[in-house]
Amino acid sequence: MANKTHPFDFSATGIGSVPFQDIEETCEEILERLPHLPFWPQFVKRSHLEDMSIQFSEGLPLLEVNEEKRGLFISSKDKDRELLTFYDHFLAQDTGYFSISRNHAPGLYAMLELIARDKGLTGDYTKGQTVGPVTFAAGITGLDGKPVLHDPELLEAMVNGLAIKALWQIKELSKCNRRPVIFLDEPYLSGFGSAFSAIQRQEVIDILRTVIDYLKERSDALIGIHCCGNTDWAMVLEAGPDIINFDAFEYMEHFLLYPDEILGFMREGGTVAWGIVPTTKFTNNDSVESLYLRLKGGLERLIEWGMDAEMLAKRSILTPACGMGTMSPEAARRGIELLSGLSTRCQELGCL
Repeated sequence: MANKTHPFDFSATGIGSVPFQDIEETCEEILERLPHLPFWPQFVKRSHLEDMSIQFSEGLPLLEVNEEKRGLFISSKDKDRELLTFYDHFLAQDTGYFSISRNHAPGLYAMLELIARDKGLTGDYTKGQTVGPVTFAAGITGLDGKPVLHDPELLEAMVNGLAIKALWQIKELSKCNRRPVIFLDEPYLSGFGSAFSAIQRQEVIDILRTVIDYLKERSDALIGIHCCGNTDWAMVLEAGPDIINFDAFEYMEHFLLYPDEILGFMREGGTVAWGIVPTTKFTNNDSVESLYLRLKGGLERLIEWGMDAEMLAKRSILTPACGMGTMSPEAARRGIELLSGLSTRCQELGCL
């Protein structure tokens, strides 16, 4: 790993989406509950503009929003002119052109303003997120009715566009004097390798690496990849992230099918973000102690394989299994409480 990391020691953070409506109140609660690694929230129930793809579409060529379907499609505008304008700004590294407006991400602006006002906050990091390039391109339909994922020219533009938009976000997060952490959210990779996969393994690696390398070459941000389902984790690791985030509540055994790759990744400085608090499977029956025991079972497997316990703690983050946007506000609030309590439990009493 080229990027050196500070110890995370089971710091907790969120994935992005929340079901709440009050922007400032939500940001304040996140700072209170998750002070060491706060994330900016995506208010998916407030506006279609905060849909995970639409939110990051400003400044990218040929895209139009379908508000009713909460999705994007390729327009019939002048393709050559649109791409020329895009690449003029991209090649000039005009990050301001690719900014995310307050209408599209009020949680980002509110979180940064709160951090700037409160000089007593502790913590080394602030987390942001962006839709992953594979998921983004797979979810946009071209004029031929096929996903942009299968149009090399448009795919290249979209991947480059998401990369420079993430760089703009990193620059904004850096203003609060914390090291930025950016997750690429890739739900499309869930189930990769099945008969339904519409893209080859090396293509996935190349797409992800394009964004990761772009950001690493231009910033000191730590780059994570989040996938909330079963996937080919060896493939994901080959793309070169600093952090991998998985659903540890439901897919612990699937993740642990890659012992050599996981151990090699962590020994080289990589961090695992354990998505241990359930979201879609949330029942309100879990406690800090029950989640602690579930997490401990996975951690002990890595130690049995030869992972140093102290190093494992330093290179572990705790998260929800996925975004909380589909949960009820009450369930999401309880999930954040559990996440915060589990982080404290691991840090103060030990988890290994």
